[in-house]
Amino acid sequence: MGILLVVLFVVVPIAELAVIIVVGQHIGVLWTVVLLLASAVIGSWLLRREGRRTWRALQEALAAGRVPTREVADGALVIVGAALMVAPGFITDVVGMLCLIPPTRAMLRRVLATATVRRLLIGRLRSRSAAAGPRQAPEAGNRQAGESRPRVIDGEVE
Repeated sequence: MGILLVVLFVVVPIAELAVIIVVGQHIGVLWTVVLLLASAVIGSWLLRREGRRTWRALQEALAAGRVPTREVADGALVIVGAALMVAPGFITDVVGMLCLIPPTRAMLRRVLATATVRRLLIGRLRSRSAAAGPRQAPEAGNRQAGESRPRVIDGEVE
């Protein structure tokens, strides 16, 4: 998780600045600013269009009495995509566009679902193995001279 935060708050902004500088050198500063503003406008338009579409799908799923998992995932991707499109930068614009366009959003939704299921299964396996294994006493007073780990006494409580 720490590495992800470093990437998001350090690496991505540096990469964005580098790309903006390179684009500015190739097409000029004015056109670079126009391109960045245009992407923000397109992002807000896509947010409005896809947000409405996602909201309607959510309402239809609820009216049909089914759990709106796909619709909730789409809503989250639309919000993330719009935020990325409004943020200045070309890299975030590309990722935001992928979140907002329906065909690529469907692919991202499947990737997100797979990652979520894996994370839940790994968490469940870890909690089961932790519950099944012996527990160590946290107090250092249970240690004998020369032992680095606490002494564990197995038993049952009735």
